[in-house]
Amino acid sequence: MATATKTQTPARNKRRPARSGAELTKEQNSESGFTASQQLSEKLQNVLVDLIELGSQGKQAHWNVVGKNFRDTHRQLDEIIDAAREFSDTIAERMRALHALPDGRSDTVAETTTLPEFPQGEIDTAEVIDLTTERLEAVIGTCRDVHDEVDDEDPTSADILHAILERLEQFAWMVSAENRKPAAKR
Repeated sequence: MATATKTQTPARNKRRPARSGAELTKEQNSESGFTASQQLSEKLQNVLVDLIELGSQGKQAHWNVVGKNFRDTHRQLDEIIDAAREFSDTIAERMRALHALPDGRSDTVAETTTLPEFPQGEIDTAEVIDLTTERLEAVIGTCRDVHDEVDDEDPTSADILHAILERLEQFAWMVSAENRKPAAKR
């Protein structure tokens, strides 16, 4: 007679808590130029973690979306994911160019993102549209919240934020339009 094996819950990862705040490096060799302040590094780090989380949650939605307009929603999520990944790489590389150390580790992202947790399981396309719009608007909010202070110290980094904002706002409009009803005619 076979004995039943007891199912065990996997042990939680026992990682150290994420450090708060971005760090700076020292210039070496022939490096020179503009160095980000701690404040600028932290502002860019805030944008970075939200973009990484947007890409991750977009993938979660992409894998689990079901329902009417599945194919279009599935493809639109791919566009958002690709953009989020590209933008996060651009922000992280900008930070490195300014001698800041980006932190995209999963623990750091989970602890510091402004995006709410994405639900588990299959999700109807209409709900995915609303959840995705909410997350796009959260990242847009982070970019707008840090923009003026970033611009004061580093207009070049602010220009990068402009490009990110333009594209994310376009995504938010296009995604949310899926669930909109036409305005009543006067």
